[in-house]
Amino acid sequence: MDEKTFKDRTKNFGLAIIRLTESLPKSRTSDVLGRQILRSATSIGANYRAACRAKSTADMINKLKVVEEEADETLYWLELIQETSHLPEIPGLAKENNELLAMTVASIKTLRLRK
Repeated sequence: MDEKTFKDRTKNFGLAIIRLTESLPKSRTSDVLGRQILRSATSIGANYRAACRAKSTADMINKLKVVEEEADETLYWLELIQETSHLPEIPGLAKENNELLAMTVASIKTLRLRK
């Protein structure tokens, strides 16, 4: 996948999470979970953009590791939201998150082999 497509997918994923958090029921738990997932999910795209501007292969790997961590954290929050709210859009968001995570891990592996 090319850089522009991945940037678009991470941005669209962030927008989908923004819409999800806006649709959560109004409660203290939802506020906390919403804040957490909003932070980690939107960080995926922001950190990927930073990785695209890396100064070296090692720098890019380090920045992609942050993308990996944020995607994994986002999956955790999606699981908690699903178990507490049972929203129908969660499985699709989890699938997209897993795909972004898998592509990030594959990119890290490829970069390490080139190094």
